[in-house]
Amino acid sequence: MDPSYDSGKVAEIHRHLHSHLPSEPALRVKALESLLVEKGLVDPAALDAWIEAYTEEIGPKRGAAIVARAWIDPAFKSRLLADAGKAVAEMGFAGQASGHLKAVENTDGVHNLVVCTLCSCYPFAILGMAPAWYKANEYRARAVRDPRGVLAEFGVTLAPDTRIDVWDSTAELRYMVLPQRPDGTEGLDEQALAALVTRNAMIGTDDLRGAA
Repeated sequence: MDPSYDSGKVAEIHRHLHSHLPSEPALRVKALESLLVEKGLVDPAALDAWIEAYTEEIGPKRGAAIVARAWIDPAFKSRLLADAGKAVAEMGFAGQASGHLKAVENTDGVHNLVVCTLCSCYPFAILGMAPAWYKANEYRARAVRDPRGVLAEFGVTLAPDTRIDVWDSTAELRYMVLPQRPDGTEGLDEQALAALVTRNAMIGTDDLRGAA
């Protein structure tokens, strides 16, 4: 055996290389994508444009813009809470997923949490692609049974007297949370406020009050 051979170092390199490999589902998706492109069934440019749209344009940026507008415009906020679908359409974000949308507002006494117990209904046109944990059985079950415990695992600790309302999304009615505006943001404009809004805050698993 080569005296310079270090089994520990080789094992470390092996672990390092594997830690940078995509997950098995990601590899399968990539293989499927390559096969479809090779057979001419998918235009790679169109696929890239679709991914970019949901990541950079649609994604949670639309929802963040809606939240920021509600923070600075009381009249828009009233319309959003009264009929979210129409208010969203005002901003040019109307779509199938936003047509059955209800906005629920966090306050000092109430915190809202969104879940879909039967599947993973989600306003993707407003919040982007649903996170993996939102679709997981554990979240879907525990969010209803133990919402306070679930929120604590996301780092959201609420006062004992804060009421938690859990909203169950369906294909007919989907929810987004209007989070509370972070403290100390009085001087920020709409664009700067939107940059503070997270997807999780619009699901209810994030608290933005200390984000500024």
